[in-house]
Amino acid sequence: MFTKILIANRGEIALRVQRACREMGIATVAVHSTADADAMHVRLADESVCIGPPSARESYLNRSAIISAALITGAQAIHPGYGFLSENADFAEMVEAHGIAFIGPSPTHIRMMGDKITAKTTMLALGVPLVPGSPGEVETLEAAREIAAHIKYPVLIKAAAGGGGRGMKVAQDEAGLEDAFRLARAEAQAAFGNNAVYIEKYLDKPRHIELQVLADNHGHVVHFGERDCSLQRRHQKLLEEAGSPVITAAARDALGKIVTDALQKIGYRNAGTLEFLYQDEQFSFIEMNTRLQVEHPVTEMVSDVDLVREQIRISAGEELGYSQSDITFRGHAIECRITAEDPETFAPSPGLVSLFHPPGGLGVRTDSAIYAGYRVPPHYDSLIAKLIVHGRNRPEAIARMRRALDEFAISGIKTTIPLHRRILEDPAFIAGTYTIHWLERFVAGEDGLKDGA
Repeated sequence: MFTKILIANRGEIALRVQRACREMGIATVAVHSTADADAMHVRLADESVCIGPPSARESYLNRSAIISAALITGAQAIHPGYGFLSENADFAEMVEAHGIAFIGPSPTHIRMMGDKITAKTTMLALGVPLVPGSPGEVETLEAAREIAAHIKYPVLIKAAAGGGGRGMKVAQDEAGLEDAFRLARAEAQAAFGNNAVYIEKYLDKPRHIELQVLADNHGHVVHFGERDCSLQRRHQKLLEEAGSPVITAAARDALGKIVTDALQKIGYRNAGTLEFLYQDEQFSFIEMNTRLQVEHPVTEMVSDVDLVREQIRISAGEELGYSQSDITFRGHAIECRITAEDPETFAPSPGLVSLFHPPGGLGVRTDSAIYAGYRVPPHYDSLIAKLIVHGRNRPEAIARMRRALDEFAISGIKTTIPLHRRILEDPAFIAGTYTIHWLERFVAGEDGLKDGA
């Protein structure tokens, strides 16, 4: 087992990894920008190294500085968290080339799944169901027209190297295809340095369902059930549930078997999440994230498994030590992502936190790295806390989340807590009938949303 791990991230995820390391008796090294000198993950680490100025490009994305920090401090492994360099295959290769363990999948699998076209082709060959669409990159408008006519409008044009909703455009009909195709390619080039796009059938009322998996270096692959991440605004998740209100145990088991068999065949290792659209009782693979997910705590709450601890064990060469039949799920969990944003306009709200009082009580967990007196910097993602609750069933979890949100006190900055309170009171959410399109309309104040459309 490792004795020292460097955490190449910041905020709540850096603190989350630190907690797992401390419980395992592993020393930690925090890296930070000058803007994060007083951050909680820096304060609580055994050692810390400043790796650059506030700009993420010059600090948390500075691969050479991070590896140098690991070498100087004698760290044997690097945990990348999520975001930043967590799915950068070149970084993973650099880490391993310096004799340091990368706590995550192999560079080969990061690269394979990072390109959405390659990922879809690979999964199709392994028997994983896909959304109808192009077999690969669509290079010309003429080709786009042919594919769209074949799979029928509306269609979704997506960046091959995309993520977070960037490089993604909907064409409702042939008249709108040219603009959507052009804009998607331009946005993909600007965001990822790669203008390759592909086309999928646009589903009108899908759920966003994802499956959490772990795989060791000894051929063992297991899943930890599904998460429902359908509550999204501009393709960004705001609230997640485990399990989904619409997925049966039989459907979960069937999908889990397909997925674990597929990953075993390609020799996948460490944590991963496969994302699907679910409509008319059909799952359609859209992408795989080769890292820990922001919403991993809801899975931990229903499975009672520390996923970060498992990531570290796997990277140290240990076997999982259990099989699929040993994994059980209990109750229901919900996570609300609290961001430093205006709850109505979503304008960023960085600044000094004058009061921070997280909720507590049975079945309540708060993952956050902020504190009273902390200044939220304007340079990074606006996520400041994740509020997670667990209940014996979904109604109890909803009641517990409402209570926890009412207890959560943050002053000095604006947050999205009021929005989450509204969502938890809405009939469509309570009924569990929402789809991935519901939240956009809810935020816009549209009527007639009780059916969750």
